[in-house]
Amino acid sequence: MDIVREIALKTLYKIDKEEAYSNIALDENIKESKNKLDDRDIGFISEIVYGVTSWKLTLDEMIKKYSKLRLKKISPWILNILRMGIYQIVFLDKVPKSAAVNESVNLAKRYGHKGSSNFVNAILRKIEKKDYESFFEIENSIERISKTTSMPVWIIEELLKQNDEKKVEEICKASNIKPNVTIRVNQLKTNKRELENLLNERSITFKEGKFEDFLILEKIKNIEQLDLFKQGYFTVQDEGAGLIVQILDPEPNEVILDACSSPGGKTTYMAELMKDKGEIIAWDLHPHRVQLVTANAKRLSIHIIRTECQDATIYREEYREKFDKILLDVPCLGIGVLKRKPDIKWKRKPEDIEEITQIQQKILEICSKYLKPNGKLVYSTCSIFREENDDIIEKFLKENQNFEYLKIKMPKITNSVENMGKIQLYQNDETDGFFICELQKK
Repeated sequence: MDIVREIALKTLYKIDKEEAYSNIALDENIKESKNKLDDRDIGFISEIVYGVTSWKLTLDEMIKKYSKLRLKKISPWILNILRMGIYQIVFLDKVPKSAAVNESVNLAKRYGHKGSSNFVNAILRKIEKKDYESFFEIENSIERISKTTSMPVWIIEELLKQNDEKKVEEICKASNIKPNVTIRVNQLKTNKRELENLLNERSITFKEGKFEDFLILEKIKNIEQLDLFKQGYFTVQDEGAGLIVQILDPEPNEVILDACSSPGGKTTYMAELMKDKGEIIAWDLHPHRVQLVTANAKRLSIHIIRTECQDATIYREEYREKFDKILLDVPCLGIGVLKRKPDIKWKRKPEDIEEITQIQQKILEICSKYLKPNGKLVYSTCSIFREENDDIIEKFLKENQNFEYLKIKMPKITNSVENMGKIQLYQNDETDGFFICELQKK
């Protein structure tokens, strides 16, 4: 039995049936068999899990073409074996079709019965790359984009409200790009040149990021097990997330609120830019998520972060006009980070928009009261829906005329030099999708 494909199968089953997050389920299953796996094995397992999760809609369309059984009638184990087999045949050139078919049949024997293995064998032998290519000939544009990019129709329809068809197709294609591993240098412990030398000593290849504090690592596995990570020399962070902090522009000796801080990537970046001088109050709703911020601060040797388990939608009078700057990286649907968290596509529903926007509006309304006069507030999401972004800000400004947009001086990660206080990044091969808005209290 191929243990590598079996671990991938168990992970996919956990994501589907237990609604586990793909990254957490993958980490747990790899740890259980870590002694039996090398880096190449772990890379292949990750490829299968993220690939099948990303392309699930498209893979299922190909199963429907050749299966007399409806998908709901197929055992979850066998369905995922089929998805894995088709993903390898259609999307992985390095895997011979014969190997993909044979290993899938072996898995079906173990996780089904004789009929199951015959069923898997019959379907996979018919599958060809042209089965995917045929989706590009679909005339209906929404259906074509959905099946060629594996994107739920409702997300495409939502994006079409604010973008033309060509732009929507680009956004959906980008959601399947393999993301870069981008790291942020911890200037409190080291500097970029020293870290580059340390990476070279460990034969880890990298290239420059767009920002001074960032590097893009190539072909890195198990990054959190690297000694340099454990020693706090760097943090894993997308440059789009770093841009949010750069726009807030935290300075030494300021008092800053990060109202939705976990896991602490932006919180710790603020502290590094403040040279660990001043005070950052970091909130999150759940104790275990607050602990992630504390652990990150400790690893990076940061001392100015004070964590609290706090619901940002509940007003606290003692914080009224206390803060020089406030970061509101609010909970969102996460449609801007699908290339890192592909399972979000299948967990979110259209009705979630109303629920999440009510929370976002309340957090902004409540936390704005904590800002000092002339203070700066940055509102951000990793989403690309107008309802979660522009609409929230416009409603807030209409009801709070003591706030106004603050012009953003744009770093080189974007094409513009400056704008009227808000920007929308869409996911591409360099960054995730983010909305960032900067406001000032008059």
